[in-house]
Amino acid sequence: MAVDDDSTTSRSLERGLAILSSFSESRPVLGVADLSRSVELTKSTTYRYVATLARLGYLQQDPETRKYSLGPRVVDLGFAAINSLEVTRVAAPYLQALADETGYTVSMAVLDGAEIIYVERRRSSRSAGGFAMTLDLHVGSRLPAYCTAMGKVLLAHQEPAVLRGLLDRTDFARRGPQTMTNREQLTATLARIRQSGVAVNDEELVAGLRSVAAPVRDRTGRVVAAVSIAVHLTVWSTTADAVVSRLERPLRQAVTEVSNRLGYR
Repeated sequence: MAVDDDSTTSRSLERGLAILSSFSESRPVLGVADLSRSVELTKSTTYRYVATLARLGYLQQDPETRKYSLGPRVVDLGFAAINSLEVTRVAAPYLQALADETGYTVSMAVLDGAEIIYVERRRSSRSAGGFAMTLDLHVGSRLPAYCTAMGKVLLAHQEPAVLRGLLDRTDFARRGPQTMTNREQLTATLARIRQSGVAVNDEELVAGLRSVAAPVRDRTGRVVAAVSIAVHLTVWSTTADAVVSRLERPLRQAVTEVSNRLGYR
């Protein structure tokens, strides 16, 4: 195995991980030539790494196109990482209780770059929110942070320099009828969220969907996750203010209990 000048690091491992990191939601299928350009290696060198990763199950090849996608071993690692998060284990019973109390779906997400990753989803046993969602969301789903309630909570609590970098990488595309596509408007909204501790999504992600979210803090006070309650207009046709008025109290109570379990006082 090739090792670089620092004996504590492995160049081969770095290259293999760089190849895996080349795949994304927008680029789920790549050929050797694509990967070669992405990791800046020759095609022959790239192929050797790709062949090894495929043999181990981290990549899989389409026999017709000869192109590659992430394999089942990567999926297993992803779910193992999510399940190992302390906040997920601690929060699960509180999120289920919140879903049962309110009758709506409750989610928890963490920030990964300019996107959020869903790490927990709980549906109410009362099924008040039993409708066909226009989004197929599940644990592991990713969404842009700027147009989601949980994403805005997580962005709002970033250091200013980090936030500027994340917004520089954000494509402010219109996703729903009320998406904030103006960076200055979003920045002002994030400042208000830092003060209030609650974010609202009023049909910014998709038409008919409203949600309210609040932060979860660890023992140091750092915001490590966000929790949201989602309401669809087909179930409750009301204003965003009414959604906040009804759901803010139980949401705040739940995130406080989770934060306290994580050691926050």
